Amino acid sequence: MGTFEKGILGGFSGKVGTVIGARWRGRNVLRSLPVTSNRPPTEAQLEQRLRFKTAVRFLNPIKSVVSVYFGQAQGDKSPYNLATSYYIKEVVVPDGMDDFVIDYPKVLISKGDLQSLANPTATPAAGEEITLAWEDNSGQGKAEATDTLLAIGCVEALNQAVIFNNGVQRDATTETLQFPAYMAGMEIQLYATFITADAKEAATSVYLGAVTLI
Repeated sequence: MGTFEKGILGGFSGKVGTVIGARWRGRNVLRSLPVTSNRPPTEAQLEQRLRFKTAVRFLNPIKSVVSVYFGQAQGDKSPYNLATSYYIKEVVVPDGMDDFVIDYPKVLISKGDLQSLANPTATPAAGEEITLAWEDNSGQGKAEATDTLLAIGCVEALNQAVIFNNGVQRDATTETLQFPAYMAGMEIQLYATFITADAKEAATSVYLGAVTLI
């Protein structure tokens, strides 16, 4: 049963006939109820569902980052919506065995106009550490010395990600990333970007490769 929120001229919530009322991004909207179909899904539909499932599974652990830094919202599409669309189209690829996998070099954790890391390197060290280094390119484009590093290490086998946002500045040129002890010996897919000091803008992230913790 649907209920009017502000009288007969206001929005309503719940189901009325073949439509359902709800609040979506601060607006009252009406949606048609889904039509039940007995037709089996087509091959294309099954493929799209698998692509979506694979993309969302990878994105979930880093959702807090891509929801803020994956470009600017476009109309009703949030940064997370844009990220999901990009992953489905570009990042999720067939594995040759009727399934889909992530193409790690194509993964982005952020998109933006800020200058990204210059000549970055990632070196594993004892104790589940990775030393991340880069060149100070402050002054190039929109790059500022006070931009801060944001790095993410993804372990898809665990469906986990470790996010590093410790305020290390661009001009520091290095940071040691400490991973949990239980990840020792595991392969980390490492990504990094810079964000402005006010956390309002980001660079397009870079992929630093697969690094095995020691």
